[in-house]
Amino acid sequence: MFKGNSSVESLVEEIARPIVEGQGLEFVGVELVKEGANRYLRVYIDKEGGVSFEDCEVVSRAVDTKLDEVLPNPPYDFFEVSSPGLERPLKSDEDFARYAGQLVAVATYASIDGQKLFIGELLGLVDDHVEVKLTEGKKAGTVVSIPRKQMSNCRLHVAL
Repeated sequence: MFKGNSSVESLVEEIARPIVEGQGLEFVGVELVKEGANRYLRVYIDKEGGVSFEDCEVVSRAVDTKLDEVLPNPPYDFFEVSSPGLERPLKSDEDFARYAGQLVAVATYASIDGQKLFIGELLGLVDDHVEVKLTEGKKAGTVVSIPRKQMSNCRLHVAL
């Protein structure tokens, strides 16, 4: 999911996914990020109608117990379980199909045609490229095709 942390994230997904799905919830993803002086391990879950505090608490306890067994010296300072929120990250092929037609913000590692942030309507995933019809900026109305490997982040976008 995030460069440099893939082995930890893969391990956490392997542990968390069956626990999350066993609770009748959707496993959205895992991220290991540094914020200030601390590293956060986050597991994102969802369900129709949104997740409750209790959903997060049940998953957190179960996953944390398993992580303590396999990561006695964890590479993170804090562990959290939460909803992906309104600006949900899109990662899987299924996400790109499910949210086609929705407004997204796509960030890239390097500039594509002079820009690194693209906001617009998600058209879908075609040949491992995220297709977006831009709704903002000088190029509004044009369709861009962003190679997935160049995409650092793609999230649902809430226009203010």
